[in-house]
Amino acid sequence: MYLKEPSLLLIPLLLFASSCTAQKPATDRQPAVAGSFYPGTRVELDRMLTDLFSRALPGEGLTDVVAIIVPHAGYVYSGEVAASGYNAIDRTKAYDNIFIIGPSHNVSFEGASVYTAGNFLTPLGSVEVNRTLGEQLIRANPLFSNRLDAHAAEHSVEVQVPFLQHILLKPFRIVPIVVGANSLETCRMIAGVLRPYLNRSNLFVISSDFSHYPAYNDAVRVDKATAGAILTNSPDSLIATMERNAGAGVPNLVTSLCGWSAVLTLLCMTAGGTGHKFTPVQYKNSGDSPAGERDRVVGYNAIAVSEEKTPGAKETFSLTPGEKKTLLSVARRTVEEYVTRGSVPEIDPATLTSSLRAQCGAFVTLNEHHQLRGCIGRFDATEPLYRVVQLMAVASASQDYRFSPVEPSEVKNLQIEISVLTPMRKIGSIAEFELGKQGIYIKKGTRSGTFLPQVAQETNWTKEEFLGHCAQDKAGIGWDGWKDAELYVYEAIVFGEPEG
Repeated sequence: MYLKEPSLLLIPLLLFASSCTAQKPATDRQPAVAGSFYPGTRVELDRMLTDLFSRALPGEGLTDVVAIIVPHAGYVYSGEVAASGYNAIDRTKAYDNIFIIGPSHNVSFEGASVYTAGNFLTPLGSVEVNRTLGEQLIRANPLFSNRLDAHAAEHSVEVQVPFLQHILLKPFRIVPIVVGANSLETCRMIAGVLRPYLNRSNLFVISSDFSHYPAYNDAVRVDKATAGAILTNSPDSLIATMERNAGAGVPNLVTSLCGWSAVLTLLCMTAGGTGHKFTPVQYKNSGDSPAGERDRVVGYNAIAVSEEKTPGAKETFSLTPGEKKTLLSVARRTVEEYVTRGSVPEIDPATLTSSLRAQCGAFVTLNEHHQLRGCIGRFDATEPLYRVVQLMAVASASQDYRFSPVEPSEVKNLQIEISVLTPMRKIGSIAEFELGKQGIYIKKGTRSGTFLPQVAQETNWTKEEFLGHCAQDKAGIGWDGWKDAELYVYEAIVFGEPEG
C-alpha cells in the first residue's frame, strides 16, 4: 500500500546516531520506501508516473536549468508537483552527473554523506552511482563521509530516482548526498565543495517539502513566504523568513521547510552571483490531494534554477580608491589583532559602502621583504567582501601550509595585497581565456590549482605556458594535465599597500 499519511512519514526527526564505518561493501542500495511512498512494482510505478506527468505542468519556456527544488513526500500527495519540477529540465540531455541532495530524516550528524557502496535500485531498475566522484568528494573535505546509516532508510533521495528514470531519455548517473546540518556555516562549506559542479553539464536535484502540519490556509501563507525567500537567492533571507514563520504562532507548524539544509546549500552555491534565475513552477499541498485532509497538511513547491549568461554584469563592479584603502586597513587590522591576540576585530557593516558589503570572493597575499609570506583565497561569493577579506587575512597569516604562521615580530614588515574576484565561469576552450585579464582555475578530480591574472604580467608566459605551469606547479596534474581538466576563468581587482 502506498497511500501513506504524510503526518506519519515526513516529520524530520533525528531518531538515532551511529558511528561512521570504514567498511564499504560492494552492494547496491536497496529501495527502502518502495510500496509505501510509491508503488513497489515496475508496472504500478510506471503507471503512476505516467499519470503524474500527464497531469503535471509542462515546464515550457525554461532553458539551461541546472537545479530543481522538488518535494519528497508520498507520490499520491506530492507527485504531481514533483513531476512539474522534472518537466522543467531537458529530458533529452546527457548530463555528466545528477546530484540528488536531500535532508537526513533518521540520522543526526553534521556534514554530507555521499553514497558510494554501489548503485541505486528501484522497481524500474538499477541507476549507476558515480562512486569515483563520490569518493573524491569524501577525500577532498572532512565534512563529506560515506556513512551507510544515513542512506539506509532515507526517503528524501530515493523518491527522486524513479522520476529521473521515467523522464530522461539518455543514460545518467547520480551522486546521492544526504545532508545533516545544524548551521549555515556547515551548508556554506558543503556548498564550497560542490559549487564547481553547478554548471550546465550537471543537474542538481534538491529534495525538500515545505510547511508541516498547519491548516490548509495557514500552509498556503507560510509556504508563499518561504518560497518568496528562496526566489531572492539569499541564504540570509531564507533563514530570516523561517525564523519569522516559527515565531508567528501558526498553529501546528512544525517546520516551514523540512529540507532547509539541502535548499540552503543550493542557495550558498548560487547567492552573490548574477548568473542564476529562480523560477516558481508549481505549488500545492497535501490538502489538494483526494487522499489528504485540510486541517493538517504538508506543503510542496517545485522551483527551477536556470543558469543565465549576463555578459559584462560583473565588469561594472569597481572599487574606489577610498574603498580599496578601507579593505587594506581591514586586512592589516585583522592580521595584527589575530597574530598578536588571537582575535578578529569587529566591524560595523553600517559604516561600510554597499560595494564593501557586496558578496565577492577574494585572495589576500602577504609579502615580507618582497618574498611571499602567505596567500589564501576563496572563489565562492556567499559572504560580504569585507568579511571574506578578514577570513582570508587570518588564513594567509596562519594556515598557508607552505609557511609557518606569521609571528608578531613580522607584522610590521608585511606588505598586504588584495585581489577581489568576480564569480568563476567554466570555459570549453582556451580560446575563451584572456591571458593577463583573467585568472585560471584548473580542476581535475580532487586536484585543483589557480593562478591569479597578475601572474601573467609577472612572468610573461604564453597562454600555454601559463596553463602548463598552473597544471603542473599548482594542481599537480602534470604539464599537459589542463588539456582534459575542467577550466574556469575569473577576473580580479588587484591592489596593495604602498611599499614603505
